[in-house]
Amino acid sequence: MAYLLDANVFIQAKNLHYGFDFCPAFWDWLDWANQQRLVFSIERVLDELTAGNDALAQWAQQRTDSFFLPPDAQVLAAFGKVSQWVSTQGYEPAAINTFFQIADYYLVAHALAHCFTVVTHEVPAATTKRVKIPNVCIGLSIRHMTPYEMLRREGARFVLDASHAQQEGGDEG
Repeated sequence: MAYLLDANVFIQAKNLHYGFDFCPAFWDWLDWANQQRLVFSIERVLDELTAGNDALAQWAQQRTDSFFLPPDAQVLAAFGKVSQWVSTQGYEPAAINTFFQIADYYLVAHALAHCFTVVTHEVPAATTKRVKIPNVCIGLSIRHMTPYEMLRREGARFVLDASHAQQEGGDEG
């Protein structure tokens, strides 16, 4: 199974659970998983990440296009299916317009075109004011999950090596 990561996965990882300063293993795992052809994102997410001037923008800029995939002919063809579904679900016009202008639209189309599992922190919601990624995934039968589900499914483990654990453990007491 290959995964396509939403921008919020990277942003929340940096800001909360997997900061570059205290959990570099998460970022190393992303690179490893990308080399194994398991984890990707898309160019539009790259654009969002590099809009800031921070460590995440620098990290994202250092990844090649093998990590942040460009749209191809299959993705362009999938836009029609995604837009048709979104346009017929009773969303407010502003919600539809916003969805079509942001990376979410491209992410879902890419997942549909290439059978990716979408990874996002978003959860489905019964609202007409915002088009949520999981709602579109459900409507188009695209698999989706949280980053934690992906990490567990893939057996990711972020552990200290034995020498570091002994050194740290010896400092207590």
